[in-house]
Amino acid sequence: MPSLPKTLQSAMADTVEQVETAIEVLLPTVDLVEARLFEAMRYACLGGGKRLRPFLVMESARMFGVNPACALRAAAAVEFVHCYSLVHDDLPAMDNADLRRGRKTVHLEFDEATAILAGDGLLTAAFEILSDPETHEDPQVRCKLVAALARAAGPRGMVGGQMLDLIAEKQTFDIGAITRLQRMKTGDMIAFSSGAGAILGKAGPAQQHALQAYAHDLGLAFQIADDLLDVEGSEAEVGKSVGRDVAAGKATFVSILGVERAKDQARRLADQAAAHLDIFGDRAEMLKEVARYVVERRS
Repeated sequence: MPSLPKTLQSAMADTVEQVETAIEVLLPTVDLVEARLFEAMRYACLGGGKRLRPFLVMESARMFGVNPACALRAAAAVEFVHCYSLVHDDLPAMDNADLRRGRKTVHLEFDEATAILAGDGLLTAAFEILSDPETHEDPQVRCKLVAALARAAGPRGMVGGQMLDLIAEKQTFDIGAITRLQRMKTGDMIAFSSGAGAILGKAGPAQQHALQAYAHDLGLAFQIADDLLDVEGSEAEVGKSVGRDVAAGKATFVSILGVERAKDQARRLADQAAAHLDIFGDRAEMLKEVARYVVERRS
């Protein structure tokens, strides 16, 4: 088993570099009439982002001794789905955002139609990657990955959560409804990312359950921190427009709990998330560090 990286910062930076390289290979420039589509897909994926979800894939895979090349393909697939969701969320029909990761959103850099197609292309490419034998030699493992990502990203996961987010602009949600919204919109993809390594490594039920519990609390902590950044962060720090939830009149964890209670709840969730990983011993130290990081980040 490889030794743990010295710091979370260096470990995440290493993942960013690896994922960028993998995306360059999986999504090369093309000399085709439709090259503009591929250019938009690359624009959406390259040159920015913390790559948190790919990092969760890589770290969970490392705990089970998975071939890093296989884990990296799964990590890139997750990032494709995440980036597709950002492209579509930023569209005028949704959040109508003009800034993402510190630069113009895809529909402003290109156009709306190209942005829609770029998102479609990234989503479908992710499943092509997971279903390829290069991702895992066992077809049952590949099928489990495809099914799990489809559930996390689909109408009972991320897409359904986005629908709830749109409804929240017109209806008042209580804390239970907001928790469900955020679990679907954000938490389910984090859960897939945290559990992908267990699928690749054919982990046992107890290990998979521990990672699921970790991901549940991590996802909520992440979203509370996101809500706090929308209130307290600056556009320069966050890399996107802030204050949008307040402007839209949407209920959030912060609007219901208040800033201080929200911060306390995020810290409690991060501690709970880390505790779920005790069964893995030192192997899970980086994932525990991630739980602390998500509530302290400023972007």
